[in-house]
Amino acid sequence: MTEYYRQYLAVALLIIAAMLMVGGMLGLGRLVRPNRPQSEKYITYEAGSDPVGGWGQSNVRYYVYALLFVIFDVEAVFIFPWAVNLESLGLFGLVEMVLFIALLAFGLVYAWRKGVLRWA
Repeated sequence: MTEYYRQYLAVALLIIAAMLMVGGMLGLGRLVRPNRPQSEKYITYEAGSDPVGGWGQSNVRYYVYALLFVIFDVEAVFIFPWAVNLESLGLFGLVEMVLFIALLAFGLVYAWRKGVLRWA
């Protein structure tokens, strides 16, 4: 067996070991956990209100807030590495990040002016 195939064998063994560990942990959890079935546990939960039959109406604002959160969360993911390497990036990096933040701020102001952020 060549060294090339030996490396693939090591990866395959690690994948198999990981699958066995996950299966073992799930099986052990199934054996140890209490089993108390109750009909109330199987009722759909709709944010504190009584569940409605069929397809219920969801407010679009929840999705808009989630999307805005994701946008600004991604912004934070991009700003951290930029802040760490600011000196090596120089003026070009500073200008690019200012443009990036300005674009996101413009989007936030646009959403604010459209009334998307009002909860009423």
